[in-house]
Amino acid sequence: MTVIAVLADPPRPGLVLPDLPDSAPLSEAEAADLYAASLKDTLLAVERSGGELLVNYRPDDLIPEAYRGDESAQAEIRALAADALDDPDAARYEVQVGSNVAARAGNTVTHLLEEEDVQSAAVVPGTAPTLTRKEVDSAAMKLRRNDVVLGPSERGGTHYAGFTEPIDFEDAFAVPAVETLAMRGADAGHAVDFLPSAPRVESGPELASLVALLNARATAGLVVPEHTTELLREWGLRVFAGEDGGADGEGGEPELVRE
Repeated sequence: MTVIAVLADPPRPGLVLPDLPDSAPLSEAEAADLYAASLKDTLLAVERSGGELLVNYRPDDLIPEAYRGDESAQAEIRALAADALDDPDAARYEVQVGSNVAARAGNTVTHLLEEEDVQSAAVVPGTAPTLTRKEVDSAAMKLRRNDVVLGPSERGGTHYAGFTEPIDFEDAFAVPAVETLAMRGADAGHAVDFLPSAPRVESGPELASLVALLNARATAGLVVPEHTTELLREWGLRVFAGEDGGADGEGGEPELVRE
């Protein structure tokens, strides 16, 4: 059984998805709502898989003072999980430890592998709503034959990073994270494999890819992440060709608009 640590922040405006309002037609409050929906779908996918869900939340003392609220980070995350999960009591909740994402992810994975003696451990961001139960289970199978399994996302990122042995995690999530993590794994003599690429929700272009993908899957009658899809439909977000025409006559860069 793989322990999957979902890295979770309390969904507070300005704290989560801080760059999204600059590149998408969303306010800071809406970006926070989108993060919450994405986190719910990510937690649910892990819960329904064959893995063990660990909700790895950022505690209040690691949150900038400007974004600290009346309610504790732990209470907010537990309330969100309770609203999303079939059985909230089945999840583990632990605080993140470390000054940045690489340190927090590395501390969690290393602790699980070396202190709790689990067979495999993975870290997943709360911004990967298209992660599915099937994909989590597929990654677990790959981790039986490989030491590192990575799920690429756009702009060289990752939406899943699984390990059976620790690597050098210092700055391991530096851009491009998927390449950096693969190199760290190879440097340690580990076998590395990959999952299919999947979008995350952190910038306007990434959100445009997600909107187009979810609309396509819904049209085809395939499964879509419930909370994220419902929110995007409520906002009427669609993707159209930009005004600058491409050389192939198929239009310019995709443009995200609200209908």
